[in-house]
Amino acid sequence: MQIRHIVAALLLGSVTLLGWAGSSDLPSLNQTQHVNASSILALEDAIARTLKNNPQLYQYRFRQKSLVAQRETSSLSPALQLELEVENIAGSGDFNGVDSAETTLALSSVIELGGKTRSRVGLVDARTDRLGFERQAATLDLLGELTALFIRCRSTQENIHLAEEAVALSKRMLKTVEARAAKGAAPEAEVMRAKAALTRASIRLQALRSSFERQKVVLSSFWGNTNPRFAELSGSLSAFGTPDDFASLLQRAKKSPAIAIFASEARLKDAEVKLAQAQSRVDIGWQLGVRRFEETSDTAITAGISIPLFSGKRNRSSITSALAERNAVDYRQADAMLKLHSRLFTAFSQREENTAAVKQFNSHVLPALKKALALTQQAYENGRYRYQDLIAAQEELLTAKQQRIEAATAAQLNQALIEQLIAEPLGTNHLPY
Repeated sequence: MQIRHIVAALLLGSVTLLGWAGSSDLPSLNQTQHVNASSILALEDAIARTLKNNPQLYQYRFRQKSLVAQRETSSLSPALQLELEVENIAGSGDFNGVDSAETTLALSSVIELGGKTRSRVGLVDARTDRLGFERQAATLDLLGELTALFIRCRSTQENIHLAEEAVALSKRMLKTVEARAAKGAAPEAEVMRAKAALTRASIRLQALRSSFERQKVVLSSFWGNTNPRFAELSGSLSAFGTPDDFASLLQRAKKSPAIAIFASEARLKDAEVKLAQAQSRVDIGWQLGVRRFEETSDTAITAGISIPLFSGKRNRSSITSALAERNAVDYRQADAMLKLHSRLFTAFSQREENTAAVKQFNSHVLPALKKALALTQQAYENGRYRYQDLIAAQEELLTAKQQRIEAATAAQLNQALIEQLIAEPLGTNHLPY
């Protein structure tokens, strides 16, 4: 299974392999020791470690347990109360002492009307349903951040390779200039410039390596590790998924957890409205007991009921508040849909733009500049071109390769964002992470 299919299956709830974040069913670190052995980290390994160890996801396990306990409490019937009441004691005259005491032992409770128990349980169920979408959306956001950082680290790794190529070209340039200077065909100033160029290329290479080490620490922090145990990342920046049309992507995005959470919130608010309406129905209090008269040693049954007055009127403001919050959900969902449309279209447009640029670099720009550099190198060695011409040809090739890396990185970041928004892999031929 490709990694983005794994992510999609997790977020859409179509499989139970990964389960709740932090579940013991997740792959353990011992199951990914092959990463340490090869010193190469793949995105699927990073995701497995993050899902197992990231503390941000653990909170949902505890919130789930809390809701389970709340549901059990909400389903309980009203509690029974045992009351003991003693009257006519420690008074004056005939009521002095306890000879005239009247002792009542009674059992009382409340009869709930209006389906209050069902409404309370329904409210907790709605909160549980919403928590599921919150968990999916939070996991989606976290894995989106992880994927974006992985892509940037992969981009830095490509830049390191390019910087190593620049150092190699600078060394070759220095040897060529020194050879020409030894023959008297080039001034000593060109040798000094070539040495300076090599030093600058070495400085850039070292800076990129340091940056990569810092990025590895940040990447490892997603699974709670401060000591990265990998040397490089796997994958290619130049492999893109099969493009889909924007209308299809938008329809898929509307079914994502980020939007589905509004539907669950609407159900939650509906449950709150039903509970508020149920609270307007009066509850009948009842009492049944036995009374003993010490003076005559007789006993009698006591019974009573109590009904609160004007409870519906007192609860009217709670119903109004619940209805207002329910109506606000629809407007928040409409606003979220507008923002989703804008964000998705921007990512889709930029991805198309950058993938097209990468293809142009690969098919036209880089082959032409490589050939130009080879011809310029040959002409310089034969004394027909100047040192500046060779430097310009070399810098043009390196700059074009740098631009290709930047375009590929942007395309990958936008593709990752699209997949995060639609909670599905983009096409069938996506990144081979």
